[in-house]
Amino acid sequence: MPRARPGLVLLLAIVGISFAAPLVRLSSAHPVAIAVWRVVIALVLLGAALAITRGWRAWGTLSARDVGLAVAAGAMLAIHFWSWNTSLLYTSIAASVILVNLQPAIVAVLSSVWLRETPTRRQWLGIAVAMGGAAGVAFASGANAAGRGALPLLGNGLALVGAITAALYYLSGRRLRTKLDVLPYVTLVYGACLVSLLVIAFVVDAPLLPQPAREWSIFAGLALGPMLLGHTGMNWALGHLPAYVVNITVLGEPVGAILLGALLPGIQEIPSVAVLVAGTVVIAGILMALPRREAPS
Repeated sequence: MPRARPGLVLLLAIVGISFAAPLVRLSSAHPVAIAVWRVVIALVLLGAALAITRGWRAWGTLSARDVGLAVAAGAMLAIHFWSWNTSLLYTSIAASVILVNLQPAIVAVLSSVWLRETPTRRQWLGIAVAMGGAAGVAFASGANAAGRGALPLLGNGLALVGAITAALYYLSGRRLRTKLDVLPYVTLVYGACLVSLLVIAFVVDAPLLPQPAREWSIFAGLALGPMLLGHTGMNWALGHLPAYVVNITVLGEPVGAILLGALLPGIQEIPSVAVLVAGTVVIAGILMALPRREAPS
């Protein structure tokens, strides 16, 4: 998509990832099984596209270090899926969302050290505003869900692991996307993610099969929306924008997820005025963090 605008792609990616929480909420499968099958379905579609375009030939240009970085990125994504999904079994939704949304700050700090992409003062302010808004969304929407699990410290720790691994996943993608087009890149990384998820499934003894028809429809929705539109759109944007700019857009997910949760049958959780106000703050912060276009000379 050489003519696509990064801002538009990121907007569509936010829409895609916003479907993740509502769809996972509707599923009764094991958290790891949900992650495994969404990645499998996405890889079937991506693999077909890669075979048709012969994009796999780009893998031959990678060094051993590049391949290792792609495998590490896939492993980080797998751990992110497992840790964040599992955190909701032990802690409140509010605590989990707040901690996992620390990732933009982690990405911003590591980007300045590892990639030499330092945010401006205005962008630091935008990151802070968006994270404050995300915390407001979480508190306003999850105030009545505190203490769901019996092991909140474990759940909070898993959510923090999800934030750190997601940050490392996006940083790795920023470096590799300068060498690979999006299709061969995501196919390689999602493949590594699937292998890592299968190892995790074996370790935690997650039941992968059989799954009822209803679950397969949820898995397909997760593959098409959050995985292909969401994650792949953000990975495309990594080839055009700094990692911290791309990552800040994930703070729009709670806003979209809450709105979808209010509309989807089977959930229909109506957001409060406080949630809508905090969501507006998130959007304002994202807009502040996006790079400004230079005026034409």
